[in-house]
Amino acid sequence: MERGKVYLVGAGPGDPKLITVRGLECIKEADVIAYDRLINKELLEYSKNDCELIFCGKLPGKHELIQEQIHDLLVEKALEGKVVTRLKGGDPFVFGRGGEEAEILVQHEIPFEIVPGITSGIAAPAYAGIPVTHRDHAGSFTIVTGHGRKEKGQDFINWRALAEGSDTICFYMGIGNLKHICSELIAHGKRSDTPAAVIEWGTTENQRTVTGTLETILENAQKENITHPAMVVVGEVVSMREKIRWFDRVEAALTK
Repeated sequence: MERGKVYLVGAGPGDPKLITVRGLECIKEADVIAYDRLINKELLEYSKNDCELIFCGKLPGKHELIQEQIHDLLVEKALEGKVVTRLKGGDPFVFGRGGEEAEILVQHEIPFEIVPGITSGIAAPAYAGIPVTHRDHAGSFTIVTGHGRKEKGQDFINWRALAEGSDTICFYMGIGNLKHICSELIAHGKRSDTPAAVIEWGTTENQRTVTGTLETILENAQKENITHPAMVVVGEVVSMREKIRWFDRVEAALTK
């Protein structure tokens, strides 16, 4: 039997209209779609009537399918001659484990294509009115995992280099680790009054944004009961939000 093909597709940050044209083509072509928790389910409506939909979502501490099982699934379906679309939130190569999945496909000599997606580290701030770069405020930005904790032996971040070397810092998956993030940045050179924001469910109708400083953002986020998924943004660009918070105004107008 002829081998199938796997598309590793970035579905974008949440708004279904932000998927790429190529990503949508891969959804329509697929015999099997293996999709993650954070993709907008509206995208699945573009699949073929006989397409097999397999949920591969992961919650913190609770994985529907562990990563090794996802690898096995992609290989199994492709070896059956099927076209498989692995649909991931954001971009497959930005904290999406797409690199690991591509390695497995190479190992089994399965044809594949990488379809980049808009990552939430850029899109969520944009929808909150926060440009990650700005001529007057930021000539660089860095995306960082917010998962690791020093006390658990998982913190591999060079905090001093991060605090001193990047104007804007976007932390993925960092809401549960926000206290540690803020304290480490302050301890390694960021001013405690550096503007900060937390954006929950960015680019969706459920988006909420809380602002403050490195000293106050944890308390502010807790007051609003902000939970995951949420993007943490640190830098002077956060101060631009009050001027250009376009999405909030659009949503407010729609609810009137």
